[in-house]
Amino acid sequence: MNDAALMRLLQTPSVTDTDTVRKHIIHFRTKTDFNRFMRCWSSSAPPSSPQLSSIQPIDLIHAISCSLPLGSELSSHPGIRFVEVDNVLQVHAPQARLVTQQTNGTVAEFSTVPWGVKQIKAPESWHHAKGNRIRIGVVDTGIDYLHPDLRGRISRGVNLIQRGALPVDDNGHGTHISGTIAASNSYSGMVGVAPMAMIHPVKAFDHNGTAFVSDIILGIDWCVRNRMHIINMSFGMRNRSKSLHDAVRNAFAAGISVVASSGNDGRRAQIDYPARFVQSIAVGATTRNKRIAPFSNRGKAIDIYAPGDKIHSTWLQRKYMELSGTSMATSHVSGVIALMLTLKPELKPKDIKALLRKASNPVIGLRTREPNGCGELDAVRVLRLLKQEI
Repeated sequence: MNDAALMRLLQTPSVTDTDTVRKHIIHFRTKTDFNRFMRCWSSSAPPSSPQLSSIQPIDLIHAISCSLPLGSELSSHPGIRFVEVDNVLQVHAPQARLVTQQTNGTVAEFSTVPWGVKQIKAPESWHHAKGNRIRIGVVDTGIDYLHPDLRGRISRGVNLIQRGALPVDDNGHGTHISGTIAASNSYSGMVGVAPMAMIHPVKAFDHNGTAFVSDIILGIDWCVRNRMHIINMSFGMRNRSKSLHDAVRNAFAAGISVVASSGNDGRRAQIDYPARFVQSIAVGATTRNKRIAPFSNRGKAIDIYAPGDKIHSTWLQRKYMELSGTSMATSHVSGVIALMLTLKPELKPKDIKALLRKASNPVIGLRTREPNGCGELDAVRVLRLLKQEI
């Protein structure tokens, strides 16, 4: 099969029955194979061919996303490395409770600094670092541009659901994550872990909090091309995706820390992907009493634990929401990494992971803990350790 034959095959799935046709990700063996196909596609995709016009190139991993009939045989094409189904992922946040609405600009019943931000000792580290000039790509449901607590903290982003539109949050999850990372309204709202960091919203998830793997990868691609320092990925799935792993590996190789939530199934020996990839920093959730949250996945693959139970943060329409999940824990970790990078911007992802683990505090309920093993996040200890090594 040559490129022309592959092009003809890609024009065939005109059936709309999702039991017959599914989105797939087609990987090419080399960048040369990918570029050759893209030239063929560019010259062969008239507007009247919906199948060809719906092909989405994924430059980062030399692949395309497109619809194919299940069981399509593409192995005879010499330039194709592998093909996999473009599966759906879900954001990690099982429990939600609207805790307050903004009334006359005040949130009287809550402290400016949420309990999780206090527990990891972020305020005690702010005289050293606040996340200045650190860019964090939040691959999620978007962000509420009008929330006063995020004013000045939002920079350029991308909407992968509705191309050309702003990455406006229509779910709330991404806004909640962003508030924990970098909210900076100490007067009448809340303050996050790194109140001078910049959030770059990457909307890959729809209003239901679901996304295709291909959109996640396009979000990672955007983060790599726009030189993010950190990518926050508060979502996951049980099945391994080679495509997603390729994207995470590329981000890691580019010097970006990929922070991922472990999942909310309460499993004791297994965590979700992409947190399970060795290039990611896998995050589990703890409670106020420094115990592992009952819903949190756990095990040897966890790199760090952080507060994730009943976390108060920003929400849509200038409101606030209390959410529980490893998603919330992940945002605390992304914030602390921003503090670390403020002091030492050249830190590599593997060194960041090692420092987080080394400076962590014991977690109640963990049976064993090696000297450099996994514990709960501590901003003061990790910055002190980092300053000793500078």
